[in-house]
Amino acid sequence: VQLQAFGGGLVQTGGSLRLSCAASGATFDDYAIGWFRQAPGNEREGVSSINSKDGSTYYADSVKGRFTISSDNAKNTVYLQMNDLKPDDTAVYYCAVIRTYYRGIYYYMRAAFYDYWGQGTQVTVSS
Repeated sequence: VQLQAFGGGLVQTGGSLRLSCAASGATFDDYAIGWFRQAPGNEREGVSSINSKDGSTYYADSVKGRFTISSDNAKNTVYLQMNDLKPDDTAVYYCAVIRTYYRGIYYYMRAAFYDYWGQGTQVTVSS
């Protein structure tokens, strides 16, 4: 399984970015995709995830109402639309895959349950 995350960049407070995660070697029947982020000095935290098999989506409280996750099954790609960005959103964003047999936010927001990770893309929000 290989994951490629891209779409990061530098944006001002209130701006928007769309991250993409392209997966190869994995199908959305077997794997769901999650986005995590890690700022310097902080632990990696779950941001959002999507299980295209059953349609469930999960969001961290800090991004609810601002971020939207979606998938294009034909392209094996998951998107994270990030609106109203804040300086606290600054981090390296990673996508990863988790088996679809997991159910519930407890698993989807925890990095330990994910099997494969992409290389990360930097998001910087200036104040």
